[in-house]
Amino acid sequence: MTTYGGRPDQARRDAITVEIGYALFSAAFAAAVLFGAVAGPALLFDLPATLERVLIRLGLGIAPVLFTARVISVLIRFHQDTTRPHAAQQPAQPSQPGRTNPDS
Repeated sequence: MTTYGGRPDQARRDAITVEIGYALFSAAFAAAVLFGAVAGPALLFDLPATLERVLIRLGLGIAPVLFTARVISVLIRFHQDTTRPHAAQQPAQPSQPGRTNPDS
């Protein structure tokens, strides 16, 4: 997927753009769900003030960590999938007499 000079062509740039958007959107959704699960009871119910503060701060502390981890994991997986050789480029598996082919 490269053109002269090693620059990525338009399809590669579009794939990268879509993957970045997916990473950001899915990370924001996961962080919001986690925050809601942790801090939600403090926001919905009348809990002791100390417990409310702990739950809200815990939610505010964990959500950005989850967001960052999700973005990094999606982008690393995308990079590994695009740099790994395709099945057509991989050498054929040698036959094993008396055994079935694992690809069948």
